[in-house]
Amino acid sequence: MSDLFITLDWSLKDGTLTHGQYDATHDVTYSGGFSQKMAPAPDYGGDPQHANPEEALSAALSSCHMMTFLALASKTKWQVQAYQDRAVATLGKDQTGKTKVTSITLNPSVKFASGADITPDKLQEMHERAHKYCFVANSLDLTVEIIQNQNNNF
Repeated sequence: MSDLFITLDWSLKDGTLTHGQYDATHDVTYSGGFSQKMAPAPDYGGDPQHANPEEALSAALSSCHMMTFLALASKTKWQVQAYQDRAVATLGKDQTGKTKVTSITLNPSVKFASGADITPDKLQEMHERAHKYCFVANSLDLTVEIIQNQNNNF
């Protein structure tokens, strides 16, 4: 296995670090050189124009699920033409009162080549297998729900 890394860079823009009165916007640079601005979720004073950690967690899970799904689909010779998802992270409190991401719901839609004979049951089974083998899903201690879009409309 390999080590994967990011570099996080934040600095106080001006003034002193005073609770509720500082900008937590920061840059995250990935090992390949891509950089993005991140901030707290808007409910916690962040800029909605920047990604927040909870969205990034949803993106990581959704992306991992899709890549695992595609790997499994390619092995079974399913001709996937397009894949979309809308991942929703839910913040709440656990049984000890800690605020956390309590669940992430994936809402994937898969478009297959014309003539593909993929039943809803086969598709659901493939999503379950993708979840089972997704590295990110296996790293999380939260509820993950997969609501498959039966219409596969884009």
